[in-house]
Amino acid sequence: MDSFLSSITSFMKKIPDHRPRDLDQLIRPRCVVLSFPLQFPDVSRFLPKHKLLRQPAEPGPAGDLIMSRNEQQQISSEGEDPHQSTSGARTNQEPVGEEGSEDQDKPLHIVWPHRWEHDKNPELFFNTLLKLKERQLHFHLSVLGETFTDVPEVFSEARRVLDPHILNWGFLPSKEEYLRVLCQADVVVSTSNHEFFGVAMLEAVHCGCFPLCPKALVYPEIFPGQYLYATPEQLCKRLQGLCRRPDVARRHIVQVNTASFSWASLKQRFQDLLAAEHL
Repeated sequence: MDSFLSSITSFMKKIPDHRPRDLDQLIRPRCVVLSFPLQFPDVSRFLPKHKLLRQPAEPGPAGDLIMSRNEQQQISSEGEDPHQSTSGARTNQEPVGEEGSEDQDKPLHIVWPHRWEHDKNPELFFNTLLKLKERQLHFHLSVLGETFTDVPEVFSEARRVLDPHILNWGFLPSKEEYLRVLCQADVVVSTSNHEFFGVAMLEAVHCGCFPLCPKALVYPEIFPGQYLYATPEQLCKRLQGLCRRPDVARRHIVQVNTASFSWASLKQRFQDLLAAEHL
């Protein structure tokens, strides 16, 4: 809301006539932010044991808590045709190498659940993973999301080079399979250059994934600073640390209250606003 209101004055200067003075101050009392409402299904049947054993955290005044200093030190010190999905063949309803496994030492499972388009900046994501591979770090990879007519070339090359790490590749045929993979993953990454809300990231957090997002766009309004990176180097360093200590991500309770973005929580606010007599 602040970004909207703070931009009004500069925008009004571009209008040739009828420029109300102090418009931002006039409308501020009547402005309200309502998040995009999401439906979060029960995914407990898909969750591995270590996620089920986590205890829910109590959100602080700002709706978040801070990653423990010990966790921060552990992380920071460690420094085919892409249009075709192979997820069905590779997973057979279960991600390869994940079924029945509760081994905390298994490789970090990284998921990227976004549209296969340039505005999601897949180049940054795959370049980062190639650096991890060059450093001989172990990780598993699931690249989900829809494809359209113009698929960036980086996907076909990344699939070839990263093939030994891939568990799931491409759009999954059902929501259930999609949620199952998110529940098995450890870390969800966004590299977007364009994002209005970030539904996929919140769905992944609902499924117990540790989020890493750009310190830009809508993300700072939703995710505490511990889940944000400002540069490609920071993203690489965070993933490098988690690859070396995947148990840190698996033990961590993500401090984002996804319930506050659910339709169950927001329904009454929408109804009250839309039914208000002054509208």
